[in-house]
Amino acid sequence: MELIGVLTGSVMMEAMNIVHRCDRQTVKNKYGETTVLAAGNMAFIVRHGLDPSCYILPHLINHRANLLALKELGVTEVIGINSTGSLKNSLTPGTIMIPDDFIATAPVPGIHEGQAIHLTPSLSEPVRRKLVAAARACDFDVVDGGTYWQVTGPRLETRAEIRMMGNFADVVGMTMASEAITAQELSLEYASVCSIDNFGNGLADRPLSLEQIIAGTQNNARRMARLLESYTSGD
Repeated sequence: MELIGVLTGSVMMEAMNIVHRCDRQTVKNKYGETTVLAAGNMAFIVRHGLDPSCYILPHLINHRANLLALKELGVTEVIGINSTGSLKNSLTPGTIMIPDDFIATAPVPGIHEGQAIHLTPSLSEPVRRKLVAAARACDFDVVDGGTYWQVTGPRLETRAEIRMMGNFADVVGMTMASEAITAQELSLEYASVCSIDNFGNGLADRPLSLEQIIAGTQNNARRMARLLESYTSGD
């Protein structure tokens, strides 16, 4: 049975109620150590860690250790479930977007050292197409394509930054581009499901808060779980 890798956030994993039904495995490699949760034909990594008291901030996530752990377990396809903020009034919270491009202005640690390697970043079109099909099989209103803008975090964006980003991208987050680039360097097929959980700062009437983001993520969690089931079953 083909093993599919899933990278997700803490709130999403808790809301999906999968953690307690998984087998845990610690994987060590040259980049570090990570915990992989196995459930059926899916191998989950909670990118912010499993211990709420030791939350791994977005800019400190060890993407190289995480992705290499999945590769060493035999994973060839990786799905990122990424909580995002909308940069457009037309993309309302609750929307699912399967991006086809991204912007990352901050450097991403590479796996190549001492070599002249110049990667042309991209997302896996075969995995993207399967994600879109899986979402439509669930009768979800899915946006096929769009641009993700990755910021460093952990702070949120200013209103001026959101206005500027909205001229070039559709959603903003802190992890997906790093995952996509690292996965591609490791020859893993990677694509993302963007759960749009809130409007970017300044697009809504009230100031953006962490509570709003968490509430939006929890509201979308069940749909993410259904989409994953649809993807893995091939329905």
